[in-house]
Amino acid sequence: MAKQNVSEQFVDILVRAGVKRLYGVVGDSLNPVVDAVRRNSAVEWIQVRHEETAAFAAGAEAQITGSLAACAGSCGPGNLHLINGLYDAHRSMAPVLALASHIPSSEIGLGYFQETHPELLFQECSHYNEMISNPQQMPRLLQTAIQHAIGRGGVSVVSMPGDIASQPAPEKSIEHALVTSRPSVKPGDEEIEKLRRMIDEAKRVTLFCGSGTAGAHAEVMELAERVKAPVGHALRGKEWIQYDNPYDVGMSGLLGYGAAYEATNECDLLILLGTDFPYNAFLPTDVRIVQVDVRPEHLGRRSKLDLAVWGDVRETLRALTPRVKAKTDRKFLDRMLKKHADALEGVVKAYTRKVEKHVPIHPEYVASVLDELADKDAVFTVDTGMCNVWAARYLTPNGRRRVIGSFSHGSMANALPQAIGAQFTDRNRQVVSMSGDGGFTMLMGDFLTLVQYNLPVKVVLFNNSSLGMVELEMLVAGLPSFGTTNKNPDFAAIARASGAFGVRVEKPKQLEGALKDAFRHKGPALVDVVTDPNALSIPPKISADMVTGFALSASKIVLDGGVGRMLQMARSNLRNVPRP
Repeated sequence: MAKQNVSEQFVDILVRAGVKRLYGVVGDSLNPVVDAVRRNSAVEWIQVRHEETAAFAAGAEAQITGSLAACAGSCGPGNLHLINGLYDAHRSMAPVLALASHIPSSEIGLGYFQETHPELLFQECSHYNEMISNPQQMPRLLQTAIQHAIGRGGVSVVSMPGDIASQPAPEKSIEHALVTSRPSVKPGDEEIEKLRRMIDEAKRVTLFCGSGTAGAHAEVMELAERVKAPVGHALRGKEWIQYDNPYDVGMSGLLGYGAAYEATNECDLLILLGTDFPYNAFLPTDVRIVQVDVRPEHLGRRSKLDLAVWGDVRETLRALTPRVKAKTDRKFLDRMLKKHADALEGVVKAYTRKVEKHVPIHPEYVASVLDELADKDAVFTVDTGMCNVWAARYLTPNGRRRVIGSFSHGSMANALPQAIGAQFTDRNRQVVSMSGDGGFTMLMGDFLTLVQYNLPVKVVLFNNSSLGMVELEMLVAGLPSFGTTNKNPDFAAIARASGAFGVRVEKPKQLEGALKDAFRHKGPALVDVVTDPNALSIPPKISADMVTGFALSASKIVLDGGVGRMLQMARSNLRNVPRP
């Protein structure tokens, strides 16, 4: 058997860790690793057009599968392009291994062509960030990096000079069984008992849920029923907690709706479950607050806590709920359910009124029709900005759909590259990129990646020729909009010229047929929908800090707009409210 070189050993270890694809752009110092991938049938090299796409794609794959994903960049500018997508993956707790190829080891520190220092550049967006400067460090250093990414949930970066990658791998190297999943974390009995006492003493309890409630839907519903608690959620908690939820009072934050703000501020005990909701101005300062989180560093960094509980939401609630005394008074819950339904009733007319005749098309209408037509297990990737608003309000979760976006990092241009990573995990699953024209054009070159690999991603482009969210921020701050207008081409024509399906929609009556045609198409497709840049009307009572500082409930600050089928669910939940 021929002796392995370091690159071959590197790739073999990634395969053992479950990596199926390596996203990146080939080049100089990275070439030995790419060649090792070429000769290993267990892993595929995914050639993208920009390294930022590689990192976003890897992060999305990791979020869909829960397993380690990987990306790579060549020395200097190549690996530097990874950084934005790696920030997003790290803040989303997605296990990603990034290879930052490096200049020749003999030239490091001498101002060599394309020299950067990856061990410094990636420090803030990784749990582990080290350089292989000697073949003897393999495979221990790579194994350590993998275990950091999987065990802590986030990014590990390994830098490796191209000359080291070509050297022989060490003989009798130490290889061990790799960590492939994270353990559950159960709080101690003392914390569980303290929380039980606080719940039993409280008259009005509200649960506010984030992405940490993934896999804990049944446990959250059981506790809500036992203590008659309204259940609100952050944006990243929507897909996990909103469906089949008779206690739903909507979402808080700038993009929020319904009665979530009131429920979190009018209770006397607020329990934050698996959420790192960043906008502390929406959180109360005069009620008791408990936070449950698997990451201890998240506890208390948004608000003052009366109790911090380190543990998984599911394990915590499984231990807690049987001990809690059942409450019978549901006046607070029923009042919040009614407020929620009333709030949705008041705004839903904004997108239902004459939408079939409104030109340019209401973006709310586009999102509503998309929600109706998309598969029940579709994966939606969502651009930052106004697409976040439409996804938050119109996409209907059901426990099978996934909604992925740059919800913690807030980067533009995320939706298309994340759709690439999501689609590679399953070519037969519907993947829809809800792209804004601003985000799409930033990494538009990677639409060609869809064509090259015949990935059946459907790009629904909300084309309002503006940076809508930025324009809103300026207007609310009392500034004239400036630098927010885009002069756009016919994107559907560009899609067709690239070899994909492309259709442009300018009238509402064309929309449903265009989406159905795109969904039926076997390969990549783009639906360029010309939407109204003035769709967002600002409520008359508003102050500048409401948007720039996120100071009040979104139901009081965000623009008029419907909320789709959430209204139907709210009406349904009202059936549980006893009539006088």
